[in-house]
Amino acid sequence: MTKKLAELSKLEFNDHEIDAIQQDLEQMIGFVDKLNEIDTTGIAPLTHMCVEGNMLREDEIKGSIDNATALKNAPSAEGQFFTVPKVIKK
Repeated sequence: MTKKLAELSKLEFNDHEIDAIQQDLEQMIGFVDKLNEIDTTGIAPLTHMCVEGNMLREDEIKGSIDNATALKNAPSAEGQFFTVPKVIKK
């Protein structure tokens, strides 16, 4: 079963790794089976882990720094912009 899952996932494992994954999967399935033994009659399913809604802060206008100050410690800048090394080659 584990080899089939690895094949479907396009993953490659050696025999030792397959055995370790098989044991992990068996433990997970055993845990889910143990959870199925719990009587949840009368308990509503959770839709959120927290009863409170989103705790958002108010937007506040705060002071900012000018471009010259922001670029003062930049390792590389051009005009009013930071410059960074190219990481994607075409």
